[in-house]
Amino acid sequence: MSDDSIHSVRMRAALIDLRQPVMLFFGGLIQALCFAPDPLPAWIISPLQIVLMAWLVRSIWLSGTAHAAALCAFFFALGQFSMGLYWLTISMHTYGHMPLPLAITALLAMSAYLAVFAAMAGWLTRKIGFAAWSDGHASSTGPLLAALIWAAIWTLSEWLRGTLFTGFPWLNTGYAHVDSITSGWASVIGLHGVTFVSAFTAATLAGLVGATHFSPHHQPQRALAALIAIILISIGWTLSHIQWTQPYGPPLVARLIQGNVDQGLKFSSEQVASNIETHLKLAATPVPPGAPEPEVILLPETALALFQHQISPTVWQAWRQLAARNHSTVLMGTAIFDPATRSYTNSVIGLNADTSVESLLKAHTPHRYDKQHLVPFGEFIPWGFRWFVDLMAIPLGDFTQGRIDQPLFDIAGQRIAANICYEDIFGEDLLPALRGEHGASVLANFSNLGWFGNSFALRQHWQMARMRSMETARPTLRSTNTGTTGAIDEKGRALAVLPSYRPGVLDVSIQGQQGLTIFTRTGNAPILLLCLGILVIALYLHCIRHHKNDC
Repeated sequence: MSDDSIHSVRMRAALIDLRQPVMLFFGGLIQALCFAPDPLPAWIISPLQIVLMAWLVRSIWLSGTAHAAALCAFFFALGQFSMGLYWLTISMHTYGHMPLPLAITALLAMSAYLAVFAAMAGWLTRKIGFAAWSDGHASSTGPLLAALIWAAIWTLSEWLRGTLFTGFPWLNTGYAHVDSITSGWASVIGLHGVTFVSAFTAATLAGLVGATHFSPHHQPQRALAALIAIILISIGWTLSHIQWTQPYGPPLVARLIQGNVDQGLKFSSEQVASNIETHLKLAATPVPPGAPEPEVILLPETALALFQHQISPTVWQAWRQLAARNHSTVLMGTAIFDPATRSYTNSVIGLNADTSVESLLKAHTPHRYDKQHLVPFGEFIPWGFRWFVDLMAIPLGDFTQGRIDQPLFDIAGQRIAANICYEDIFGEDLLPALRGEHGASVLANFSNLGWFGNSFALRQHWQMARMRSMETARPTLRSTNTGTTGAIDEKGRALAVLPSYRPGVLDVSIQGQQGLTIFTRTGNAPILLLCLGILVIALYLHCIRHHKNDC
């Protein structure tokens, strides 16, 4: 065969090798729509995600090499993150004035970084998992072991993505199942447990459909894996009907404010006074005849777009008068400046009729929470990335991190645990506030997603807040600038929601809860130990197959 012919054959083989990863890229684009309803209906996103992951698993199993398997997983995840996080370009381009091509490049670079975790899962599944379940010693449970290995490796990769370098767990697989019966596992083994069950189900489906490397004598074991998947899903349905907590105190009447302030004008010196007036008028909206006055009023993150000492005493006095008129406590997001240390925090403060103007100017308020989990590039600048931040016209800086042991807000017989913006996507971070004899009975999130337009980000964040309520069996109140503002009960069900990108007021009554779910007690430890145990077994079988005595 001539050199030209050999070169032609190699080129055709390369094209064939790339065909599957490229197709999986489009599968990832579709999966990006599975993390919140709209445009897809809620009922379809869970089964669709499992089908798409089954396609990915089957492609990994049938890959000729571990590197080919990693490429399949990488392209699938690259498609998912490129589509699912497209809203990052809105903050960089629309509000940061970064050239659009550069903003798209930054999105793709971040998506590629996040996709590396999926690539690692694909590589490890093919490198270790294939050897383990194709080994003669494991042949009797091949398909079952294969599904367990995939679920364990995928779950660990998702956990690592949400942990390393402060973590970014957005678009975790488990969030695609908030509206499915699988979500019942959240109260026992949390988000990552839901991820494990869905990944196992997807791998089981991959073993049942189409040609795989499994031999015909594996047919009974395929049925066994499918039976176990059905049992796990059924247990999830049962768990969702368990009442893990009990009502605590009287129902809390809350008012949630959505100012819908244009993000491009939010920090404009000419617009700040008008924005404060907008929030004040919304908060003072009369309640309908016969309806109870709100006991607590929640305003979104940075509702006051100035440091506390820069706000006029007359403005603070107006807020005090509002609190006195309604006999309520006002919780609002604002930046706090500490002149002693020259530091500043992204905070929520609470005031009532007894709070003096002087104490407000000094941020010595009855209630205060400082954000603990800061956003890279938004609230602190990672080392070596100052040049990237300088490309945008967004006023960013380094906030001071809040303490872990901050006091709860005792209001109207309820204990409220505040968190700010994307802190509530880190489920385990919220647990310390719930534990102990006097743990929180209500979760409250204060957000501003105005940086990201009327995009997937708003609906994705709402789904994550619902998952937090499922994990902890606590109701959640959310006040946001542009959406999604609403209330969630202890089962993760939406009680009431304001339309996004409209100014509005939502009065809602919620019932606080006491008691702990299994997940609240144990956190992620059980599911991580399970996954590590499965991985150890897979490694052991891998070593046996290759006769490595030093293993």
